[in-house]
Amino acid sequence: MTNLTTLTAAELAAAIASGDTTSVAATQAHLDRIADVEGAVKAYLTVDADGALAQAEAADKARAEGTATSPLAGVPVAVKDNIVTKGLETTAASRVLEGWVPPYDAHVVEKLRAAGLPILGKTNLDEFAMGASTEMSGYGPTHNPWDLDRVPGGSGGGSAAAVAAYEAPIALGTDTGGSIRQPASFTGTVGVKPTYGAVSRYGAIAMGSSLDQIGPASRTVLDAALLQDVIGGHDQRDQTSLPEAWASLADAARAGQQPGSIKGLRIGIPRQVAEGDAYEDEVARLFQQNIDLLKELGAEVTWIDTKSFEYAVAAYYILMPSEVSSNLARYDSVRYGVRVTPEQQNANVERVMSATRAAALGPEVKRRIVLGTYTLSSGYYDAYYGSAQKVRTLVQNDFADAFKQVDVLFTPTALSGAKKFGELTEPKDMYTSDLTSIPANLAGVPAISLPGGLAGGLPVGMQFMAPAREDARLYQVSAALEQALEAEWGKPFHTQVPELASAVSKESNR
Repeated sequence: MTNLTTLTAAELAAAIASGDTTSVAATQAHLDRIADVEGAVKAYLTVDADGALAQAEAADKARAEGTATSPLAGVPVAVKDNIVTKGLETTAASRVLEGWVPPYDAHVVEKLRAAGLPILGKTNLDEFAMGASTEMSGYGPTHNPWDLDRVPGGSGGGSAAAVAAYEAPIALGTDTGGSIRQPASFTGTVGVKPTYGAVSRYGAIAMGSSLDQIGPASRTVLDAALLQDVIGGHDQRDQTSLPEAWASLADAARAGQQPGSIKGLRIGIPRQVAEGDAYEDEVARLFQQNIDLLKELGAEVTWIDTKSFEYAVAAYYILMPSEVSSNLARYDSVRYGVRVTPEQQNANVERVMSATRAAALGPEVKRRIVLGTYTLSSGYYDAYYGSAQKVRTLVQNDFADAFKQVDVLFTPTALSGAKKFGELTEPKDMYTSDLTSIPANLAGVPAISLPGGLAGGLPVGMQFMAPAREDARLYQVSAALEQALEAEWGKPFHTQVPELASAVSKESNR
């Protein structure tokens, strides 16, 4: 009997469409898997079994009536808990929003519901998406399915871990500086940051508004493309939403699977982030192997200079906290969320607000609020925030110059494989781990991470970046490399994840 949880989203959709299974059966299989392994993985903050099964019944009814609304109709999905869901608790993994049930859906959630995808639940993250390991969650860390003693990355470790552990075939995340792509690298999954504006941010709890982008997490490039086809498109409620229609990204991924699909494609290796000793030796070795494979596929690979990229991390950690300082001012304990009343008498709004933020916000969130407030303060705004904006412009110019010479850029996704718990909680280690992922957010260009191999038994991701609005190009080249790698391995990468059964029983006995 086919294990429905190990099918890709595309395979599961095909099985539902053909009548070999139903959405209810697929959804129940994933709920059973969650019950089996969630005690060890801890990918979810909320599981909505009743809601998911009701949505699955509706999807099956629509298919029986011939009114199924998308190629993924009936395929269950998980949603990162900083994307609001009507009637379902949304906390952004922060105690300050504990118990908050939104009265509306995010645009992408509206799209999921309209397309007939049952929502399994909400996944864990670093609090307000601030972190690189999902250890900064107010509700405890998520564990990496490849090694339960290691982190799944962050901030979207919950979505990536759920997909890797077969607790969901696909999931949504948000990417501000690599929060979809770095967890994909650590968990052996696929993660995509679309072009800024390609997917509406309406209903995504804001961290850095000029950087945030919702995108897909999956086990294959095609699955990610299918999901972005569902959630993408214009939304008038998001002023940064791009107005144009998008061609099928799934078609682009399928085109990439055809022989010779990237013959003659110009691939650039950014010297400033791909050279030197920043990467672990095994990551550098796998990167070179992937370069050699791309050459065998007929691509033209060249090194190019992107001189401003080396300053991207420093600029980002001024711009992003500045936007955090502004965005998180709304958590005032008055209108919604947790309220903590100080012990002293005659407590006023200011004292209640201060007590609430002190008690309910975590250390990394506080750190970034303080940093951002400082950089925006009088006398420092031009020296810090203004200078960082100038660096951002230089990074954007570097991308523009690079894409005059090449069609896509290629780097490792992260500097290493998944770290052990505690190794990415110090600010310096946390911030510098974003070396390769941050430039794409500063420029607003699309980027993808896909599995590039194993180093020491742990997954290592490879990243492509393409010009803005060229998401289709990104999917095509990624699908070509994915297929070539699978031919070398003899099986899909996601089938190599260690069995969790023994780990689950071990965890339950602790």
